[in-house]
Amino acid sequence: EVQLQAFGGGPVQTGGSLRLSCAASGVTFGDYVIGWFRQAPGKEREVVSCIHTGPGSTSYALSVKGRFTISKDSAKRTVYLQMNSLKPEDTAVYYCAADPSVIHSNLANQIAYGYWGQGTQVTVSS
Repeated sequence: EVQLQAFGGGPVQTGGSLRLSCAASGVTFGDYVIGWFRQAPGKEREVVSCIHTGPGSTSYALSVKGRFTISKDSAKRTVYLQMNSLKPEDTAVYYCAADPSVIHSNLANQIAYGYWGQGTQVTVSS
């Protein structure tokens, strides 16, 4: 059974940093794409960043490029999202999702991900 556990959220001030973790179990780490998505109040869920756990290729939403870094620890079966220079507009519930069949053109499409973790709240105050 595939399980994803996201944690590491919390309150932070503008300009601060947080590191989110997504611990995966029941997966063959290396076969999956793992993505971070977020959903702010009243807004649709959007992709933040993705990583292929095999080759380690990454992608980022334009809104976070240069501020967020996604990485993986294959031994721990964990994907991290290092978030720096946080802004109030980064406030959202952050989710990690995974699937072994996500193709490049579908990385930002949440429908392409079959497995989801629970969300972790990130609140950036001004």
